[in-house]
Amino acid sequence: MREFTIGKNDAGQRLDRWLGKALPLLPAPLAQKYIRLKRVKVNGKGSKRDARLAEGDVLQLYINDEFFDRPTPENAFLSLYQPKLDILYEDEHILLADKRPGMVVHPDESERVNTLLTHIQAYLYQKKEWSPYWENSFAPALCNRIDRNTGGIVIAAKTAEGLRVMNQKIKDREIEKYYLCVVQGKLPRPEGKLENYLFKDEAKKQVYVRSRPEPGARTAVTLYRTLCVRDGLSLVECELVTGRTHQIRAQFAAAGHPLIGDGKYGSERENRKYGRHGQALYSYKLKFSFTTGAGPLEALNGRVFQVPRVDFVEEFFPGFSLEGASDTDPNQSESV
Repeated sequence: MREFTIGKNDAGQRLDRWLGKALPLLPAPLAQKYIRLKRVKVNGKGSKRDARLAEGDVLQLYINDEFFDRPTPENAFLSLYQPKLDILYEDEHILLADKRPGMVVHPDESERVNTLLTHIQAYLYQKKEWSPYWENSFAPALCNRIDRNTGGIVIAAKTAEGLRVMNQKIKDREIEKYYLCVVQGKLPRPEGKLENYLFKDEAKKQVYVRSRPEPGARTAVTLYRTLCVRDGLSLVECELVTGRTHQIRAQFAAAGHPLIGDGKYGSERENRKYGRHGQALYSYKLKFSFTTGAGPLEALNGRVFQVPRVDFVEEFFPGFSLEGASDTDPNQSESV
């Protein structure tokens, strides 16, 4: 139990407002619950949440110790952080966010606060939809990952049920994922399929393309379609049939058409030429094509979500419209 005496500066405040300021780590729904359960007493008695406090009032708080902690880098974001999200869709179970290039999706050794997952958790905490302090609380989780320097749509689960169903749909390949990228040169065929094997070197965090199966190598399949060609660059739409690490980047580099800005698989000289830092790759469209029941996610079936803009499209292919991308004839895409 902690005891506080109301001073002159706090007099006149509502009990619940004072509690929110005094304990910023205490979720508002839980604070209301504690007041109802009389675990917050004013002068030894239970009180209503809208009761006005007077100078000299003594408050006894029968509240867990962790809520009295001072905000730290690990927990301050929940109530103090200003989440910045581009949300394309949200319902009770799922949230689709447009991640900007340069942001990591999960906290790691290099960044623990400014991550996509942290922004989503702070957003849901401040909406009073989730709190790590609730008993048996489910933690919002990401259903897919995108590299730091790749932008695009990330699926986040707000509930355990949503996470379970969405992960199964991804595993069963009932979600179509489309990427945009800018590659060097003009592809021999305007559309086609890249199919080979990727071997991942965990130590170097890099993958290598193999033309034949070998131990440790996994099948990688990418469908592609050229949307526009200009000034020695091609804007290409890719559909992932498989989802291997660095799949698009490694496969196009092995085909002799690396993505511009790709420091791992591309050409440093060409990257300097175009002034691009970070691969020109964006997960720009998702289509939900469920072939089996989806339970709480059934409303998503058949829906398509697409980002409104991609920076490198505007930079290298001015005038090209993403809205008409699905109707583009790759044989008519040459422009100067």
